[in-house]
Amino acid sequence: VTHIHSETSVPDHVVWSLFNTLFMNPCCLGFIAFAYSVKSRDRKMVGDLTGAQACASTAKCLNIWALTVGILVTTALTILSVIIFQAISQ
Repeated sequence: VTHIHSETSVPDHVVWSLFNTLFMNPCCLGFIAFAYSVKSRDRKMVGDLTGAQACASTAKCLNIWALTVGILVTTALTILSVIIFQAISQ
């Protein structure tokens, strides 16, 4: 009997975390997500899949929050800038 071991794919979200670190980094959420992503990748290389999945889940949650807050802040600042520009021009 031949047993074939399947590799469990654990996404580490490093690229998404790097994007959030560089562009959408409110309250350093992107940087913290990047740290968890690297930690997940390290644990995956060691063979600790449970720890890798836990760190990847935390990184994903932080990335979602960083992206959401970053988009909301950018939108609010854009709207505020337009309102101020219109008030000044009148």
